[in-house]
Amino acid sequence: MSRLYRTVFIIWIVLRFGLDELVLSSFKKPGLRLLIRVLTVGRNLSSPRAVRLRQALEHLGPIFVKFGQVLSTRRDLLPEDISDELAKLQDRVPPFASEIAVATIEKSFGRKVDDIFIEFQRTPVASASIAQVHFALLATKGGGRREVAVKVIRPGMLSVIEKDLDLMRMMAGWVERLFEDGKRLKPREVVKEFDNHLHDELDLVREASNAAQLRRNMEGLDLVLIPEMIWDYCHTNVIVMERMNGVPINQVERLIQAGVDITQLAKDGVTLFFTQVFRDGFFHADMHPGNIQVSIDKETLGRYISLDFGIVGTLTEFDKEYLAQNFTAFFRRDYKRVAQLHIESGWVPAQTKVNELETAIRAVCEPYFDRPLKEISLGLVLMRLFQTSRRFNVEIQPQLVLLQKTLLNIEGLGRQLDPELDLWSTAKPFLEKWMSEQVGPRKFWDQIKDEAPLYAKMLPALPRLFYEYLKHSPQDLRVDLNKLIDEQRHTNKLMQRFMWTVIGFVAGILIMQYFVQSQFG
Repeated sequence: MSRLYRTVFIIWIVLRFGLDELVLSSFKKPGLRLLIRVLTVGRNLSSPRAVRLRQALEHLGPIFVKFGQVLSTRRDLLPEDISDELAKLQDRVPPFASEIAVATIEKSFGRKVDDIFIEFQRTPVASASIAQVHFALLATKGGGRREVAVKVIRPGMLSVIEKDLDLMRMMAGWVERLFEDGKRLKPREVVKEFDNHLHDELDLVREASNAAQLRRNMEGLDLVLIPEMIWDYCHTNVIVMERMNGVPINQVERLIQAGVDITQLAKDGVTLFFTQVFRDGFFHADMHPGNIQVSIDKETLGRYISLDFGIVGTLTEFDKEYLAQNFTAFFRRDYKRVAQLHIESGWVPAQTKVNELETAIRAVCEPYFDRPLKEISLGLVLMRLFQTSRRFNVEIQPQLVLLQKTLLNIEGLGRQLDPELDLWSTAKPFLEKWMSEQVGPRKFWDQIKDEAPLYAKMLPALPRLFYEYLKHSPQDLRVDLNKLIDEQRHTNKLMQRFMWTVIGFVAGILIMQYFVQSQFG
């Protein structure tokens, strides 16, 4: 019944805000125009279409708001009015009452807000689908004051998310059963990935730990600032962190006036993303403009400021290596290697012909090389990639859904910052360097050092473990001593022959060297 109620509610919101009219009006056929007039009789749809779309997504809940946030970064795909209005979903979702925020804080820490903070601003500075943020002043141990940001979870989120996820699971089952590509697209697994990440986002302690890990990973890179978590004031529903001061990344004119090099900022963003993905396998996966700012302080001018770490992506070593090899081959235009990697990884059936897949990949990718972002039609690329994946039965990889979403965010931000950015030439040197580090002597030595403590612990224990094994398995380990002696003699003879062969080989080299020196020296 909950699915039925949620479905009815969604349909009611669609009709209330005229989203059906918004979709149908994009078609130019006269018959549809007449249908629109019939459907809109008796409904007040005087508000602009973009406003109605934003309000509908806000009413539908956090999953739909996040969908709108992703769309807001894709100004190449949406009309300007809709992009501008959806941008408000990044940090300007209608806030919940400050009294509720205060009550949540006091319940979480068992103390009055005025006993925790020297000053607490009741009006939130940002409000999103899952939580909202208030600024405050916190007393330090030395008697000083520290500016902090207090993030408070929005009440009632769990039940709303559960209803939407339940509905998505049902729809995923329909897609899997009713559509030809259903099983290949793995809708159930994709929904499960979203389920995991959305539930993680409701635990603010997990978010704080994500921030701490990213902060450690980014030390020394000098490209990004990440707030420090104040662990004495971190709870499932509330976290207190260092207050960051920056300019939202989509306010390009303001950044230029502050002296930020926008071209370099765009390049740094590419480097930052690929570092998190391929070096660390741990990346910020909610990179819309509401969560990304830029520092305009003199000491850190032009550095990124990352916020909101409720959703992070992780990659296994296999995924990292496979993706890096794909990107490297792609940037080198080695389409045959890209095709081989897809077959080796099991993404396409083993019987797929390499040359046919290579030709298809080349046809999709080649037209977009050496072009700036402004000349790339992502919609056309995605359409052709989907056609190719369907033809060759490419399986969707649910564990990479977050990475694909983040790539859309990154490309959208890059397009806003520097439409002239050549994504390929910017990313290629980084990936080639990373690949050389993964397969070179340095990587081998690092692995040896990482495993050394394990080897040091195991070696002294081997005689005891071997003795215990012999002690507990007497029936299975009765050995014919004569056979062991014969085997040892045979081994000794082989070793003697091997040693004489080595000695003869070395002697031959020395004689040859002496002969060459005497003749040509």
